[in-house]
Amino acid sequence: MAHRLIGVVGICLVGGLLASAQDPNQSTPPQQKHNNLRKAKEVSTGTPTVEQAQAFLDDAEKRLMDLAVKQSRASWVEENFITVDTEAWAADAGEKLNTLSVELVKQAARFDGVKLPPVMSRKMKLLKLASGFPAPNNPAEQKELAEIAASLDGDYGRGKWCPDGAQDKCMDVTAVGTLMAENRDAEELKRAWIGWHAVGAPMRQKYARMVELGDKGSRELGFADAGALWRSNYDMPPDAFEKELDRLWEQLRPLYLSLHAYVRGQLGKKYGKEVVPPNGPIPAHLLGNIWAQEWNNVYPLMDSPKPAQSYDLTKILREQKTDARGMAKYGEGFFTSLGFAPLPKTFWERSLFTKPADRDVVCHASAWDIDYKDDLRIKMCIQVTDEDFRVIHHELGHNFYQRAYNTQPFLFQNSANDGFHEAVGDTIALSVTPEYLKQIELIQSVPPASGDIDYLLEQALAKVAFLPFGLTIDKWRWEVFSGQVKPGEYNKAWWDLRLKYSGVAPPVARTEADFDPGAKAHVPGNVPYMRYFLARILQFQFQRALCRQAGIHGPLHRCSIYNNKTAGKRLNDMLALGQSKPWQEALQTLTGEKEMDASALADYFAPLKLWLDEQNTAHNYPVGW
Repeated sequence: MAHRLIGVVGICLVGGLLASAQDPNQSTPPQQKHNNLRKAKEVSTGTPTVEQAQAFLDDAEKRLMDLAVKQSRASWVEENFITVDTEAWAADAGEKLNTLSVELVKQAARFDGVKLPPVMSRKMKLLKLASGFPAPNNPAEQKELAEIAASLDGDYGRGKWCPDGAQDKCMDVTAVGTLMAENRDAEELKRAWIGWHAVGAPMRQKYARMVELGDKGSRELGFADAGALWRSNYDMPPDAFEKELDRLWEQLRPLYLSLHAYVRGQLGKKYGKEVVPPNGPIPAHLLGNIWAQEWNNVYPLMDSPKPAQSYDLTKILREQKTDARGMAKYGEGFFTSLGFAPLPKTFWERSLFTKPADRDVVCHASAWDIDYKDDLRIKMCIQVTDEDFRVIHHELGHNFYQRAYNTQPFLFQNSANDGFHEAVGDTIALSVTPEYLKQIELIQSVPPASGDIDYLLEQALAKVAFLPFGLTIDKWRWEVFSGQVKPGEYNKAWWDLRLKYSGVAPPVARTEADFDPGAKAHVPGNVPYMRYFLARILQFQFQRALCRQAGIHGPLHRCSIYNNKTAGKRLNDMLALGQSKPWQEALQTLTGEKEMDASALADYFAPLKLWLDEQNTAHNYPVGW
């Protein structure tokens, strides 16, 4: 499944702005807000008080929301109509929002010594983290950072590979992705891989300058660097968060190693030992994905036991003449079956479902909440495929989450942590099982249990294969932000980490003239990525809890919560909290647990792990690289 930006806009403006959810307490009444503001102006000096802090927060939320909506609209237009003018407009809106955010963080410091009620204290904390990637306290540098951010976003959106330099044959990221998903010629795949990764090279200098500015702004706010600021967003000390990631990865690493060994052996059968070394890393261009982040497109090359009653969902959807809107309707139907209200009429009027023929757009799938009320949208160049059928269920997970917390105060309008937003959509996608497809009459019968290994393998090629990639992007950025990796070492450090965690390597030698991280949308888009790794853990934990709540027994991979109102209510109870509570409490609301637990993922794939180990032994496939 492809990975989506949830928005440098809809949810985490300019790197991570906004989030929280309203506490069980009501928002401050309008008249009280007016009185608070008046009293705060009356007492601008002397010892700060709780009353002044409340007035400050009320005013901050109002001003932030106003600029956030303007920035959302500007970013929506810029990503859908990429021009010099729209980039400038988006940069201006982003600059204003970023500048205000930094300004408010500095003003909030005045209340550091005031003992505040828990709700206000949490808002102050989130406000201080809201800058995401803060600009320095210098108007010229604030403007420069906003311009760089908009420019990098546009560079990626305009990116193309033109085979042999033929301008009439240029391919955007969607077209290159399709080629790499479907083509099996190693040389053609290598050409496409090299061609797309060339889009990153021109970004290097601008990216390095963006890092300088973001680090400077972060230091001015009291953080060691931008990476330390990002790691502070998880209701635990940054160092503890890093240790938590390592703990989770070690729980899952044996499963990944078994999958890697099997896939490498199977690709070796297809391409030969000269192309796929039996003991080395897997060449990145052969894994069916531009970034080798998910491997489900090479599933047809695997020798897993195919069930007698298998099905091809892509073929079924196309035979039924399903269009892009029809794909979205299936996704909406899943949520309404759980008891959620249908999407607003404006969703269908304002979303982008297909790539326009007359202009460049940023096609990376994303979910937007333009006005933080009910102007929900998606922006996605939908293909009628099995993969995008799951992606649309995922994207709508973001939209229904956004709507669930839209009554919260502005600073609480976000997920419990950024991994939750991704995990909710992925949890819904986990319920896109054969059982679900039969319920909605896309297939006539459910494949027998004899085909479960094959089904789990296809899932693992997407879910498990992604795990080390999900770690790598932000581990690389944290090293870059901290200065451990200098601009002259960007590409080497990138591939060192890809080798360490994923066991993949580029198909050709790379140098520092290349900037391969820039070929992945989240890097030029400056969107934190650890959320996707966390989502891979949390989605299985969510799914296990929801299936138990729904009273569904049997293998976890066979469970779909479709049409179960009990599970829908439990899910909505958590979604409605937004970020009003620490993520541990939100997790407990849904699962009864207060710690992330990778055992649910291991349980889901346990039958596959046994099978993979048997296959690796039987075929003498070595584990590791």
